[in-house]
Amino acid sequence: MVAQLDHFLEYVRQGKPIEDPDMYAVMIEIGQKNRERTARLNSQPLSEEEVRELVGEITGKTLDEGFRLFPPFTTGFGRNTHIGKDVFINSGARFQDQGGIYIGDGCQIGHNAVITTLNHELAPEKRRITIPSPVRLGTGVWLSANATLLPGVTIGDYAVIGAGAVVSKDVPERTLVAGVPAREIRKV
Repeated sequence: MVAQLDHFLEYVRQGKPIEDPDMYAVMIEIGQKNRERTARLNSQPLSEEEVRELVGEITGKTLDEGFRLFPPFTTGFGRNTHIGKDVFINSGARFQDQGGIYIGDGCQIGHNAVITTLNHELAPEKRRITIPSPVRLGTGVWLSANATLLPGVTIGDYAVIGAGAVVSKDVPERTLVAGVPAREIRKV
């Protein structure tokens, strides 16, 4: 499975459409294993260290001691999430990370935030084809409660995403955005 996972991750890094049944099989298999891990994460009282270790198993990476997550948490895949140092993820966060989620150092992710990295072709006959596109959060980004980040957006360093915002375009550093769709409110 490691070779298949490595192939999948390289494939989506290139932004190629996912339509090969073998690619979907990798997503399904990895996703199922991580749903079992998130079920444990979300249903058992765990210490901060146990949470950190379990999220490390989900992502396949070692997390620093400053990492904090308050369950519940869900992920559609888990193995294409990259988390910096001193990151806090509040309860209810949902990550669809097949296309890649990159979270910079010192980020704060609010209640029920959604980060999504896959889109579908619009034509009905091609709608099962998914298009991966990574989401990147710079250093010190704050996603407020119920914020949604759509595929392909980059959030600049120290930007703030207002509660309930739907972000469909890149956000410059040190900028507060809010609304649906998100628009610039002011510099911070």
